[in-house]
Amino acid sequence: MSIVVTGATGELGHLVIDSLLTTVPAGEIAAVVRDKAKAAGLAARGVELRIADYDRPETLTGAFRSGDRVLLISGSEVGRRVPQHTAVIDAAKAAGVSQLAYTGILGGPDADFTLADEHKATEQLILDSGLPYTLLRNGWYTENYTANLAPVLEHGAVVANAGSGRVASAPRADYAAAAAAVLTGEGHLNTVYELSGDTAWSFAEYAAVLSEVTGKDIAYNDVPAAAHHEILVGAGLPEGFAAILVDVDKAIGRGLLAGTSGDLARLIGRPTTPLAETVRTALAGA
Repeated sequence: MSIVVTGATGELGHLVIDSLLTTVPAGEIAAVVRDKAKAAGLAARGVELRIADYDRPETLTGAFRSGDRVLLISGSEVGRRVPQHTAVIDAAKAAGVSQLAYTGILGGPDADFTLADEHKATEQLILDSGLPYTLLRNGWYTENYTANLAPVLEHGAVVANAGSGRVASAPRADYAAAAAAVLTGEGHLNTVYELSGDTAWSFAEYAAVLSEVTGKDIAYNDVPAAAHHEILVGAGLPEGFAAILVDVDKAIGRGLLAGTSGDLARLIGRPTTPLAETVRTALAGA
Protein backbone atom coordinates (compact mmCIF):
# COMPACT_ATOMS: atom_id res chain seq x y z
CA MET A 1 0.00 0.00 0.00
CA SER A 2 1.21 3.47 -0.94
CA ILE A 3 -0.02 6.99 -0.41
CA VAL A 4 -0.48 8.31 -3.95
CA VAL A 5 -0.68 11.98 -4.90
CA THR A 6 -1.83 12.93 -8.39
CA GLY A 7 -0.69 16.20 -9.96
CA ALA A 8 2.27 15.94 -7.62
CA THR A 9 4.43 18.56 -9.35
CA GLY A 10 1.72 21.22 -9.22
CA GLU A 11 1.58 24.08 -6.73
CA LEU A 12 -0.57 22.15 -4.24
CA GLY A 13 0.74 18.67 -5.06
CA HIS A 14 4.38 19.31 -4.21
CA LEU A 15 3.32 20.84 -0.89
CA VAL A 16 1.29 17.73 -0.07
CA ILE A 17 4.37 15.60 -0.79
CA ASP A 18 6.46 17.89 1.41
CA SER A 19 3.98 17.50 4.25
CA LEU A 20 3.77 13.73 3.86
CA LEU A 21 7.55 13.40 3.97
CA THR A 22 7.60 14.84 7.49
CA THR A 23 5.83 11.73 8.82
CA VAL A 24 5.90 9.02 6.13
CA PRO A 25 8.95 7.22 4.68
CA ALA A 26 9.56 8.30 1.10
CA GLY A 27 9.32 4.72 -0.10
CA GLU A 28 5.66 4.64 0.94
CA ILE A 29 4.75 7.67 -1.19
CA ALA A 30 4.02 7.63 -4.91
CA ALA A 31 3.64 10.66 -7.16
CA VAL A 32 1.51 10.51 -10.30
CA VAL A 33 3.04 12.93 -12.80
CA ARG A 34 2.97 13.58 -16.53
CA ASP A 35 6.57 14.70 -16.87
CA LYS A 36 9.25 12.47 -15.34
CA ALA A 37 11.93 15.12 -15.79
CA LYS A 38 9.85 17.72 -13.95
CA ALA A 39 9.51 15.27 -11.05
CA ALA A 40 13.22 14.50 -10.80
CA GLY A 41 13.42 16.29 -7.48
CA LEU A 42 10.76 14.01 -6.01
CA ALA A 43 12.55 10.92 -7.27
CA ALA A 44 15.77 12.18 -5.72
CA ARG A 45 13.99 12.29 -2.36
CA GLY A 46 12.99 8.65 -2.72
CA VAL A 47 9.39 9.16 -3.85
CA GLU A 48 8.15 6.60 -6.38
CA LEU A 49 7.13 8.12 -9.72
CA ARG A 50 4.14 6.76 -11.61
CA ILE A 51 3.89 8.37 -15.04
CA ALA A 52 0.32 9.04 -16.19
CA ASP A 53 -1.79 11.71 -17.85
CA TYR A 54 -5.36 12.70 -16.94
CA ASP A 55 -6.06 13.16 -20.65
CA ARG A 56 -4.86 9.65 -21.57
CA PRO A 57 -6.92 7.16 -19.54
CA GLU A 58 -4.88 4.20 -20.73
CA THR A 59 -1.82 5.60 -18.93
CA LEU A 60 -3.65 5.52 -15.60
CA THR A 61 -3.97 1.73 -15.59
CA GLY A 62 -0.79 1.27 -13.59
CA ALA A 63 -1.04 4.46 -11.56
CA PHE A 64 -2.84 2.87 -8.61
CA ARG A 65 -2.60 -0.42 -6.72
CA SER A 66 -4.97 -2.32 -4.49
CA GLY A 67 -5.12 -0.73 -1.04
CA ASP A 68 -3.53 2.57 -2.07
CA ARG A 69 -4.69 5.77 -0.42
CA VAL A 70 -5.08 8.26 -3.27
CA LEU A 71 -5.36 12.04 -3.40
CA LEU A 72 -6.96 13.29 -6.60
CA ILE A 73 -5.90 16.90 -6.97
CA SER A 74 -8.34 18.57 -9.30
CA GLY A 75 -7.04 19.42 -12.76
CA SER A 76 -6.26 23.03 -13.59
CA GLU A 77 -7.85 23.12 -17.03
CA VAL A 78 -11.34 24.50 -16.53
CA GLY A 79 -13.79 22.90 -18.93
CA ARG A 80 -11.80 19.67 -19.23
CA ARG A 81 -11.79 18.49 -15.65
CA VAL A 82 -14.82 16.20 -15.61
CA PRO A 83 -13.46 13.75 -18.22
CA GLN A 84 -10.00 14.01 -16.68
CA HIS A 85 -11.31 13.24 -13.21
CA THR A 86 -13.53 10.47 -14.55
CA ALA A 87 -10.45 8.73 -15.93
CA VAL A 88 -8.74 8.88 -12.53
CA ILE A 89 -11.81 7.68 -10.63
CA ASP A 90 -12.32 4.78 -13.04
CA ALA A 91 -8.67 3.73 -12.70
CA ALA A 92 -8.81 4.01 -8.91
CA LYS A 93 -11.93 1.86 -8.78
CA ALA A 94 -10.46 -0.76 -11.10
CA ALA A 95 -7.35 -0.96 -8.91
CA GLY A 96 -9.31 -1.29 -5.68
CA VAL A 97 -7.86 1.64 -3.78
CA SER A 98 -8.79 1.93 -0.11
CA GLN A 99 -9.36 5.70 -0.10
CA LEU A 100 -9.96 8.35 -2.72
CA ALA A 101 -9.59 11.89 -1.42
CA TYR A 102 -10.52 14.79 -3.68
CA THR A 103 -9.78 18.52 -3.54
CA GLY A 104 -13.14 20.10 -4.32
CA ILE A 105 -14.53 23.52 -3.50
CA LEU A 106 -15.93 25.13 -0.35
CA GLY A 107 -19.65 24.62 -0.05
CA GLY A 108 -19.91 21.66 -2.39
CA PRO A 109 -23.50 21.47 -3.73
CA ASP A 110 -24.28 24.93 -2.33
CA ALA A 111 -21.55 26.60 -4.40
CA ASP A 112 -23.64 28.08 -7.21
CA PHE A 113 -20.90 29.76 -9.25
CA THR A 114 -19.48 28.52 -12.54
CA LEU A 115 -16.07 27.48 -11.23
CA ALA A 116 -17.76 25.05 -8.83
CA ASP A 117 -19.66 23.11 -11.50
CA GLU A 118 -16.90 20.63 -12.37
CA HIS A 119 -16.11 20.08 -8.70
CA LYS A 120 -19.72 19.22 -7.94
CA ALA A 121 -19.86 16.85 -10.90
CA THR A 122 -16.65 15.16 -9.75
CA GLU A 123 -17.96 14.71 -6.20
CA GLN A 124 -21.04 12.96 -7.60
CA LEU A 125 -18.86 10.69 -9.74
CA ILE A 126 -16.87 9.72 -6.65
CA LEU A 127 -20.02 9.00 -4.66
CA ASP A 128 -21.42 6.95 -7.54
CA SER A 129 -18.18 4.94 -7.78
CA GLY A 130 -18.72 3.35 -4.39
CA LEU A 131 -15.11 3.99 -3.39
CA PRO A 132 -14.31 4.97 0.20
CA TYR A 133 -13.92 8.73 -0.11
CA THR A 134 -12.79 11.88 1.64
CA LEU A 135 -14.05 15.13 0.16
CA LEU A 136 -11.73 18.05 0.88
CA ARG A 137 -13.76 21.10 -0.05
CA ASN A 138 -11.01 23.66 -0.23
CA GLY A 139 -11.75 27.33 0.21
CA TRP A 140 -9.76 30.03 -1.54
CA TYR A 141 -5.99 30.00 -1.51
CA THR A 142 -4.60 33.26 -0.14
CA GLU A 143 -1.99 33.04 -2.92
CA ASN A 144 -4.80 33.64 -5.43
CA TYR A 145 -4.38 37.25 -4.35
CA THR A 146 -0.80 37.51 -3.11
CA ALA A 147 0.92 35.72 -6.02
CA ASN A 148 0.67 38.77 -8.27
CA LEU A 149 0.96 41.85 -6.12
CA ALA A 150 2.96 43.93 -8.59
CA PRO A 151 -0.03 45.58 -10.36
CA VAL A 152 -1.79 46.16 -7.04
CA LEU A 153 1.23 47.98 -5.67
CA GLU A 154 1.81 49.82 -8.95
CA HIS A 155 -1.73 51.18 -9.11
CA GLY A 156 -2.27 51.46 -5.37
CA ALA A 157 -5.54 49.58 -5.51
CA VAL A 158 -7.16 46.21 -4.99
CA VAL A 159 -9.86 45.89 -7.65
CA ALA A 160 -12.81 43.52 -7.33
CA ASN A 161 -16.57 43.34 -7.83
CA ALA A 162 -17.22 41.61 -4.51
CA GLY A 163 -18.75 44.48 -2.58
CA SER A 164 -18.34 43.91 1.15
CA GLY A 165 -18.13 40.13 0.73
CA ARG A 166 -15.60 38.22 2.78
CA VAL A 167 -13.10 35.45 1.96
CA ALA A 168 -12.01 32.84 4.52
CA SER A 169 -8.75 32.04 2.77
CA ALA A 170 -5.68 30.11 3.84
CA PRO A 171 -2.36 29.46 2.06
CA ARG A 172 -1.84 26.30 0.01
CA ALA A 173 0.52 24.87 2.62
CA ASP A 174 -2.33 24.73 5.15
CA TYR A 175 -4.59 22.84 2.72
CA ALA A 176 -1.69 20.55 1.84
CA ALA A 177 -1.16 19.72 5.51
CA ALA A 178 -4.87 18.87 5.81
CA ALA A 179 -4.67 16.55 2.81
CA ALA A 180 -1.64 14.83 4.32
CA ALA A 181 -3.52 14.41 7.60
CA VAL A 182 -6.47 12.61 6.01
CA LEU A 183 -4.18 10.41 3.92
CA THR A 184 -2.13 9.27 6.91
CA GLY A 185 -4.72 9.28 9.68
CA GLU A 186 -7.75 7.18 10.54
CA GLY A 187 -11.44 8.04 10.76
CA HIS A 188 -11.60 10.11 7.58
CA LEU A 189 -13.38 7.69 5.25
CA ASN A 190 -16.73 8.67 3.74
CA THR A 191 -16.32 12.10 5.29
CA VAL A 192 -16.70 15.65 3.97
CA TYR A 193 -14.56 18.53 5.23
CA GLU A 194 -15.33 22.19 4.57
CA LEU A 195 -11.85 23.70 4.61
CA SER A 196 -11.18 27.40 5.03
CA GLY A 197 -9.18 29.89 7.03
CA ASP A 198 -10.11 30.72 10.60
CA THR A 199 -10.89 34.35 9.78
CA ALA A 200 -12.83 35.73 6.84
CA TRP A 201 -11.57 39.07 5.51
CA SER A 202 -13.06 41.71 3.23
CA PHE A 203 -11.23 43.29 0.32
CA ALA A 204 -11.18 46.58 2.21
CA GLU A 205 -9.40 44.76 5.04
CA TYR A 206 -7.05 43.11 2.56
CA ALA A 207 -6.16 46.54 1.17
CA ALA A 208 -5.57 47.77 4.73
CA VAL A 209 -3.20 44.85 5.42
CA LEU A 210 -1.28 45.61 2.22
CA SER A 211 -1.05 49.26 3.25
CA GLU A 212 0.26 48.36 6.69
CA VAL A 213 2.82 45.83 5.46
CA THR A 214 4.14 47.88 2.52
CA GLY A 215 3.80 51.37 3.94
CA LYS A 216 1.96 52.37 0.75
CA ASP A 217 -1.57 53.73 0.50
CA ILE A 218 -3.56 50.85 -1.02
CA ALA A 219 -7.28 51.37 -1.64
CA TYR A 220 -10.08 48.94 -2.39
CA ASN A 221 -11.88 49.81 -5.60
CA ASP A 222 -15.21 47.98 -5.72
CA VAL A 223 -16.26 48.19 -9.36
CA PRO A 224 -19.27 46.89 -11.33
CA ALA A 225 -18.89 43.38 -12.73
CA ALA A 226 -18.78 44.58 -16.35
CA ALA A 227 -16.05 47.10 -15.55
CA HIS A 228 -14.01 44.48 -13.70
CA HIS A 229 -14.30 42.12 -16.66
CA GLU A 230 -13.03 44.85 -18.96
CA ILE A 231 -10.10 45.55 -16.64
CA LEU A 232 -9.11 41.89 -16.49
CA VAL A 233 -9.29 41.46 -20.26
CA GLY A 234 -7.30 44.64 -20.68
CA ALA A 235 -4.64 43.15 -18.42
CA GLY A 236 -4.30 40.21 -20.80
CA LEU A 237 -6.62 37.57 -19.36
CA PRO A 238 -8.69 35.52 -21.82
CA GLU A 239 -12.35 36.54 -22.00
CA GLY A 240 -13.57 33.24 -20.58
CA PHE A 241 -11.23 33.21 -17.61
CA ALA A 242 -11.99 36.85 -16.85
CA ALA A 243 -15.70 35.97 -16.78
CA ILE A 244 -15.01 33.17 -14.31
CA LEU A 245 -13.12 35.50 -11.96
CA VAL A 246 -15.90 38.09 -12.13
CA ASP A 247 -18.42 35.35 -11.34
CA VAL A 248 -16.34 34.27 -8.34
CA ASP A 249 -16.33 37.83 -7.03
CA LYS A 250 -20.12 37.87 -7.29
CA ALA A 251 -20.19 34.67 -5.25
CA ILE A 252 -17.92 36.27 -2.66
CA GLY A 253 -20.36 39.15 -2.50
CA ARG A 254 -23.10 36.61 -1.71
CA GLY A 255 -21.02 35.18 1.13
CA LEU A 256 -20.22 31.82 -0.47
CA LEU A 257 -16.50 31.82 0.35
CA ALA A 258 -16.78 33.24 3.86
CA GLY A 259 -17.55 30.03 5.75
CA THR A 260 -15.33 29.30 8.77
CA SER A 261 -16.19 25.77 9.90
CA GLY A 262 -12.89 25.26 11.72
CA ASP A 263 -12.32 21.95 9.88
CA LEU A 264 -8.99 23.07 8.42
CA ALA A 265 -7.50 24.12 11.76
CA ARG A 266 -8.71 20.90 13.39
CA LEU A 267 -7.11 18.73 10.70
CA ILE A 268 -3.75 20.49 10.81
CA GLY A 269 -3.74 20.81 14.59
CA ARG A 270 -3.06 24.54 14.70
CA PRO A 271 -4.65 27.86 13.70
CA THR A 272 -4.60 28.60 9.99
CA THR A 273 -2.00 31.03 8.69
CA PRO A 274 -3.16 34.67 8.98
CA LEU A 275 -3.60 36.83 5.88
CA ALA A 276 -0.89 39.30 6.93
CA GLU A 277 1.69 36.51 7.29
CA THR A 278 1.06 35.27 3.75
CA VAL A 279 1.26 38.84 2.45
CA ARG A 280 4.64 39.33 4.14
CA THR A 281 5.91 36.04 2.72
CA ALA A 282 4.80 37.02 -0.78
CA LEU A 283 6.47 40.42 -0.57
CA ALA A 284 9.69 38.91 0.78
CA GLY A 285 9.86 36.61 -2.20
CA ALA A 286 8.97 39.25 -4.79
